[in-house]
Amino acid sequence: MPAHEHESDTTTDPLAHERAHLAASRAALRAMREDAQALDIRDVTANWVNAAVLQAQITDRIKSLADLAHTPLFFGRLDYLHVVGAAQAEGAEGEQFYIGRRHVHDADGDPMVIDWRAPVSQPFYRASRNEPLDVGQRRRFGYTGGELTAYEDEHLTDPSEAAQTSKLLQAEIERPRVGPMRDIVATIQPEQDEIVRSELGGTVCVQGGPGTGKTAVGLHRVAYLLYAHRERLARTGTLVIGPNKSFLHYIEQVLPALGELEVKQATVDDLVTAQVEVRGTDEARAAVVKGDARMAEVLRRAIRSHVTLPTEPVMVVRGSRRWRVPAYEIEEMVKELLARDMRYGAAHEALPQRIAHAVLVRMEEAGEAPDDRVQNAVARNPAVKAAVKAIWPAVDPSKLVLRLLSDPEFLAAQSDGLLSEDERKTILWTKPARSVKSAKWSAADAVLIDEANDLVARTHSLGHVVIDEAQDLSPMQYRAVGRRCSTGSATVLGDLAQGTTPWSTQSWEQALHHLGKSDAVVEELTAGFRVPREVIAYASRLLPVISPGLAAVESVRESPGSLSVREVGAADTDALDAAVVAACDESLEQEGSTGLIAADARIPALAEALTAAGHAYLSPGQETTAESRLTLVPASLAKGLEYDYVVLDEPAAVVDGEPDERTGLRRLYVALTRAVSGLIVLHAAPLPQELG
Repeated sequence: MPAHEHESDTTTDPLAHERAHLAASRAALRAMREDAQALDIRDVTANWVNAAVLQAQITDRIKSLADLAHTPLFFGRLDYLHVVGAAQAEGAEGEQFYIGRRHVHDADGDPMVIDWRAPVSQPFYRASRNEPLDVGQRRRFGYTGGELTAYEDEHLTDPSEAAQTSKLLQAEIERPRVGPMRDIVATIQPEQDEIVRSELGGTVCVQGGPGTGKTAVGLHRVAYLLYAHRERLARTGTLVIGPNKSFLHYIEQVLPALGELEVKQATVDDLVTAQVEVRGTDEARAAVVKGDARMAEVLRRAIRSHVTLPTEPVMVVRGSRRWRVPAYEIEEMVKELLARDMRYGAAHEALPQRIAHAVLVRMEEAGEAPDDRVQNAVARNPAVKAAVKAIWPAVDPSKLVLRLLSDPEFLAAQSDGLLSEDERKTILWTKPARSVKSAKWSAADAVLIDEANDLVARTHSLGHVVIDEAQDLSPMQYRAVGRRCSTGSATVLGDLAQGTTPWSTQSWEQALHHLGKSDAVVEELTAGFRVPREVIAYASRLLPVISPGLAAVESVRESPGSLSVREVGAADTDALDAAVVAACDESLEQEGSTGLIAADARIPALAEALTAAGHAYLSPGQETTAESRLTLVPASLAKGLEYDYVVLDEPAAVVDGEPDERTGLRRLYVALTRAVSGLIVLHAAPLPQELG
């Protein structure tokens, strides 16, 4: 399966033919965009609202038809042996299908490039010598700076051709990482493709070690689902949840590159802070208790504690008549509402209607003929409103959580049998806030308020939610995310070995239970395509301690010399700083990006050392360019990011920067596995013994 590179322009030259098809496809895409820009909607809309909606749709269509100069329009070609099934592509016999990031057709409507998500494209990822799927030849294309420069053929049904690893595929995987995260649409592997194309109705959980492509798989699944179920998801919405803003900024260009513009991105904190501003922090022990699933029952009890069974009848006066509903009858209504376990707010709205209905029954028995307007009027009667206020008062979720965290007696009553005395003391505020606005809410407090909000009124559910780095969520955070896809589905992405919060999940079974998706399918990706074999093997020495029983990633990339562990003899930090700067200089001599990762406490000193050496540097999430290729990364923000070359400063300091050793070693595992081509580890202090 040799790769071919030519510069000939003869009509018989395959590369020239492919370049001509690329030029024609770009011209066709440009024509599609011009057609969309030329649409005149003045005579087809009934009013300005319809016009605005239609114009917005046209604007999005124009954006999705952009031809990105350095993004290949197609990356492969399939030559089928026979007619493909009618459900896939009619008349495919002898035809060639070019596979690309989006559909492109010519002026007659004939396809020039097939969307990678279409059924006819699937064999590009799944076909093999054992199962050719009726593909005679698969061709991959190589690009340099947007120009088609090479191709590589694989004859799947030719027994005389030896199976080989695709050089173009390998080159694409190893291409230097400058700029935001790229899509992997040209390099999706069969086991990844199965996850990408799994059905919308089911939730999928992907356990994947460093470099297995789980984030990219999750994003491509969203793109596939939007292709296969566009109308439904346009109506219900999709959301990608990441661990922090830096990570979201890093991945934000993947979906637009695939033509998808409507997917929203957020952190869990973004979702739950609509009601309050987060200005405080919790100690780890308090955050663990607040994030525990038992807090959901504490909140449920606290809300329902506001309900008081009636002791007095309700007397409704209408004109000259008085209608009496006895206390025992209202008590039955209240108990029935409690037994139904309705949302607190819905029951608050239902109770006056139930009382009003009881009054209407008495009116009818007396010979009157009241209608719905009379019932609504009775429900608004001052006596009924006063009774409801006393029996089932409105509850403010923020004030409820404020009271729980401020009032020891109230917390003790609602958490009896759920929390221990020590756990109550851990989460109680030492200086209770006077009001919701003055309280210094923490991120964990905001999640509690979000839960209380849902107990009062149902949270809106989306059609599909992707949760990346999911292993770091607390049970209460899982519940917050689960509420947002309660009637939809989810893609859960993570690595148990990279759990770096004190409350990180111990198993996907537990996590999926809290998410409300216990029936999810758990898939494991163990083939590594990013981290070199030497580097992942070194980092995997930590696995028996940080995540016993988890399979190590088997890297498909051999890169001799990719790992260098260096001890700086002098114990003073000046010598270490100088060695780190020198290692950065060494890495920057190579093509691609360099990340300097260090314990958060070491960042100011290293920033000063880099500046003194004349190095400009970026912060995590800032886009690397050809001119700015060095990023200074606090270890706490390294998760999910990748760099061609990584310099890791003082592993012992990374471990010591966390509340406990296991979390520290997990943070170190993350830092060790960010490199794509090379890793230099520098230390003055002894290395953690787990690294051998």
